[in-house]
Order: sequence, then C-alpha cells, then structure tokens
Amino acid sequence: MPEYKAPLRDMQFVLHDVFHAEQLWETMPAMEDVNRELADAILEESAKINESLIAPLSQPGHEEGVTWADGVVTTPKGYPEAFKQLADGGWGGLSGAPEYGGQTMPKMLVLLFEEMLYSSNIAMGLYLTLTSGAALAIASHASEELKTKFLPNMYSAKWAGAMCLTESHAGTDLGMIRTKAVPQTDGSYSVSGTKIFITGGDHDLTENVIHLVLAKLPDAPAGSKGISLFLVPKFKVNDDGSLGEANGVSCGSIEHKMGINASATCVMNFDGAEGYLVGEINRGLQGMFTMMNYERLSVGIQGLSAAEAAYQWSSLYARERTQSRAPSGPVNKDGAADPIIVHPDVRRMLLTQKAYVEAGRAFAVYVGKQLDLSKFASGDAQERGAAMVELLTPVAKAFLTDKGLEGTVHGQQIFGGHGYVREWGMEQLVRDVRISQIYEGTNGIQALDLMGRKIAANGGQTLALLVAEMREFGASAAAVKGMDEFVNPLNEAVDNLESLAAYVLEQTKNGDANAIGAASVEFLHVMGFTLYTYMWAMMCKAVLSGDCAQGDAFAQAKLHTARFFVQRLLPQAKGLSESVRNGSASLMDIPEEAFI
Repeated sequence: MPEYKAPLRDMQFVLHDVFHAEQLWETMPAMEDVNRELADAILEESAKINESLIAPLSQPGHEEGVTWADGVVTTPKGYPEAFKQLADGGWGGLSGAPEYGGQTMPKMLVLLFEEMLYSSNIAMGLYLTLTSGAALAIASHASEELKTKFLPNMYSAKWAGAMCLTESHAGTDLGMIRTKAVPQTDGSYSVSGTKIFITGGDHDLTENVIHLVLAKLPDAPAGSKGISLFLVPKFKVNDDGSLGEANGVSCGSIEHKMGINASATCVMNFDGAEGYLVGEINRGLQGMFTMMNYERLSVGIQGLSAAEAAYQWSSLYARERTQSRAPSGPVNKDGAADPIIVHPDVRRMLLTQKAYVEAGRAFAVYVGKQLDLSKFASGDAQERGAAMVELLTPVAKAFLTDKGLEGTVHGQQIFGGHGYVREWGMEQLVRDVRISQIYEGTNGIQALDLMGRKIAANGGQTLALLVAEMREFGASAAAVKGMDEFVNPLNEAVDNLESLAAYVLEQTKNGDANAIGAASVEFLHVMGFTLYTYMWAMMCKAVLSGDCAQGDAFAQAKLHTARFFVQRLLPQAKGLSESVRNGSASLMDIPEEAFI
C-alpha cells in the first residue's frame, strides 16, 4: 500500500494565494490571533501526525474491522492509542468555543486538517469529526449548564459524540420516528427507542459517548414539527464532572459493511435513558441541522480526500509501471516498455483525478469561508455568508463525493488488476468512499434540497447572489493577461446555470409537479461544474497575477490542469443541461407496471 503525503503546497496555495485567508481573518475579531504563520504550523503538524500515525493504521484497521461481543464494541489494534494521541494534541478542539476549552480556528483551516485526516484514514476521521459536529450543536443550542458540563471533555476528545437520527422505518423522512422522550420531575427526560446506522455510536476510544438523539414528546405534533433534540450520555455525568452509572444506552449490534470497516456503525438502544433537552421543544431539527451543515461539508471532504489519495497512488504507479510503447515512439529506450503515463488514456484518467481534486479543494475552502463569515462576521457579510452556506452545502456534499468516487475508480483502473486486489489499497478507497454518497442525506436528497428548498423556494434569489459574484469576478479577471481562456468558459457556464434554473422554475410554475425532482441531480452537477470553473478561474488568476508563491513549475501545472478541465471536463455540463431541458415526461409517463 503506497504512503500518503499531505499536499501542503496546494493547501497553502488555495488558502493564502487564492483566498487570501489572513486578510479575511483580520476583519473578524474572533480570529485576531490567527495568522499565516499559525495556519501553516497547524497544517505542517497535521501532516506529520496523519502521515506517520493515522495513515499506517488504515489498511490493517480495514482488514481487522470493528468487533462486537456481548454489547461491547472494540476497534482495531492501535486505534485507541492513536486516537489518544489525536486527543492529546488538541486536534478535537480546533473549532471549539474558547470559553469551554476550544481553539476557535476558522473552518477554512480546520477543513484542511480534516482532509488530511480522511485521506489518511476515513474510519478514524469519523470518530473525531462527529465529536466536533456534536459539540457544535451543543455549543449553538444547549443550555449553559449542559455546555459547561459536556463541552470541555468533548473538545479534549476525552469523550466522543454521535448523532442518532435514523430508525429502521424512518430515514430521510424523520417525521416518522418513534423514539419517545417522557418528561421527568427533575427536568430531565426518559428517552426510549432504537436508532440504526449510528456512526461511532459505541467504541473503546473514549470513556464516554455523548449522543444527540431525535425523539418526540408524548403530546408532540405529528411529523417533523414534533421532533425534539436530546443529549443522552452513555454514562451519566455527576455534578463534579466524574462519570456516574450506566445510562440505559447500549449497542445492540454493529453493521457489516462494504467499507469503512474500522468505523463502528451501530444499532443503539435507549431504554429509559436519562436525557436533557437541547434547544426548544419540537424544534429539534433546527439544532441537528446546525451540526449537519458542517457534517455534510465534512462528508464532501471525505470524497475529496479519497480521490486525493487515489490520485497520489495512481500517479506514482503510472510513472513506474511499464507496459507497451508510447504512440509517438519509445520513451524509455533502455527498457522493454515505457511507463504507462505516456499513454493518452492513462493521462486522461490522471488529469481527470487531478482536475477534480484541486478544484474540489478550492471549493471546499470556499464553502468553509462562507461558514466562517456566517459565524464570525457581522451585518451584511454575515447574512450573505449564511445564505451562501445554505445554497452551497448540498453541492459540496453531493458533487465532492460523486467526483470522489469517480476519482477512486479512475485510480483503480490505472492500477489495472493490481487495483482490484487488496494489498495495493486501491479497492479499499473505492469501498470506503462509496458511503459518502449515501449517508448524511443521499446525494439524490441533496439535489432535491438544492433545487427545491434552496432555489425554487425563494425564486432563485440566493442563486442570483452567487451568479452576480461569479460575473463580477469574470469582469475583473478579464483585465489580467492570459485570463481569456478561463474567463470566457466561466461566463458561458454562469449564463447556462442561470438560464437552466429559470427553465426549471418556469416548468414548475406551469404546473409540472415533477419538474424539480426530474431536473435535480443533473442540475446539481451543472452547478458543480460551474462552481469548479469558478474555482479554476480564481486559481489561474492567482497564477497569472503573480500571486502564486509555490514556484514556476507548480504554477504552470495549474494552468495546464485548468486548460484540461475547461476543454475536456466542463463540456459535460452542456449534455446535462440538455437532459434537464428535455423535461420530466420520459421519466414519469412510463407506467409502474413497466418496471418488470
């Protein structure tokens, strides 16, 4: 299995040369202590611990998997010790509130740590990032008493966190959940029910697991309007912070999965467990979605991370593996064959991986910027940031993971037969990344959310803000010498995105109830391609304006990869757009009886 090497140069290029993060942080009082020197130090230390400690555990952990016996969940060999090193290094509290022991680092920076963690070992990364997400929901919605009691140990990763939404009959439609919470005289709630597919629901990495559980009070309204959110610890916590007795929380079994075998995916039983209300009664989804906006970006980063690892390994393999001769004649004249990187089809796959990964990283940081603005800015900037987060989150989750799977499959293909056998590691990447398209809301649901709730529901107003921003960038970048070949495709893509949204909205107004659902997946991909074109244009502007501090070879590679993207990958958006404009009839007119 090849080694993982953190792409620090590209991360620093995106953070500093493209988005000028330090200048942004200077405008936010909460970020006054964060500068380039600190950011680079965090990235460098992250690279060291992930390359040397976390990545080597990935393949053996995948092979060993998690075990369950008599209600006890055990993670693979080396995982508890490695997790403790992550905890001792403070990596669990990077984005936490400072008054409870967190470090308040910007999401733009933290997500790059998450990328390294997931590239090294998705299964290990899940335990830490889900804890951060649960802590965020608590910090945003819980009472001061709960924050003081639980957050310090979650930020220190002494305790882990998990979110418990899904039930066997209620996945996407959470309004159907049956888990109950009965009020007690002391102000707590007795929580009973069963949740499935709970990532990190139980394990041996920490001494306690803090569950955020969606449940309904006995007199709750029907549907999603009757859902409340509760904090339910595995072990009760005494007033002095020490652990008390077991809390009626148990793992009934673990799932045997296609991938992420070292991540415990649990069936969790709550039998009269003591829970505490987080936020307001019957407004539990509000608290949970605070966590899920961050988690959906984090899942998107899983796709990016797997594709990055696949690209690293397949790029190295393509330069070393020799098969056949180059079409233009021998390159390795002293050998029996040339390295396979000389073949056009291998280059097509490598460049596809590279183009999606580098644009995806820039897009993730861009979304992280919006999250930071929504949290730390003020006035119009904060309001705009929040609106952009709502619009971009489903694209980040779905497009990054769709392209993540595509990148790992390309990597596996480059390895040929070696990509299909276990010791080379490529088949594990394909297995591990596949779930990212499914959990935290399937990618089809993300597309419906984008088209229905984030665009149609407000008549495309937020999309119009993004369109205006991209057009403004295109107009200003056109003055930079050499930018025409990147600005012109951007302008065309933006025009197409705007007109495509208008078409779907018009079809909806004309009475086609299926217009949004029929268009949603293709539209999300068109929007993804448009946003990636924007990212490539911004990166090329940084290069051609002289802002790239990574050297000439790095800069030229950026321009070459951007050229490949706009010439060979972006045209897919035209075909997807044509599919949308052909309407819903071909999907919906066929009778159900024909599906035999």
